[in-house]
Amino acid sequence: MNPDKKYILDEIKERVDVSPFVLVVDYTGVTVPEFDELRGRLSEAGAECHVAKNTFMKRVLADAGLPDLSESLVGQTAFITGDSDVCGVAKAVANFAKEFNKPEIKAGILDGSVLDAAQVTALASLPSREVMLGMLLSTINAPATKLLRTINEPAGSLARVIKAKFPDES
Repeated sequence: MNPDKKYILDEIKERVDVSPFVLVVDYTGVTVPEFDELRGRLSEAGAECHVAKNTFMKRVLADAGLPDLSESLVGQTAFITGDSDVCGVAKAVANFAKEFNKPEIKAGILDGSVLDAAQVTALASLPSREVMLGMLLSTINAPATKLLRTINEPAGSLARVIKAKFPDES
């Protein structure tokens, strides 16, 4: 194999191996300034967008033991990888696509499962990881808070009755 090809394949495989997700987008019609803008937004979300030959991506995905995306790897495709929050990345791509009417989300892989374009778009509508953790924490704390109020209520009621009966002695 050509050393240049091997270098490119190794670099792509390294990105795919460390990322919990891979999103595939069709960047047909995206200008260079628009592509730079997309890369900037993805960078803020903790992700990178790269263009590679479709045959290289097919080979890398197969070597990494990931599902086959051959039907999505047609035409001008770019792949997006990141290190953390797939929802934030999907949101950045979806917002960019709404603004510029491109790129088109084709598919994705999240934790070894194939996602179609609708599922990737659905990820974009989810709140961020921090918001979801806050919601989970409030759900976990709600029963304990309610129990504490229930336990404290009899003593509070007694204190209010005593205060109402003997207002000057407090």
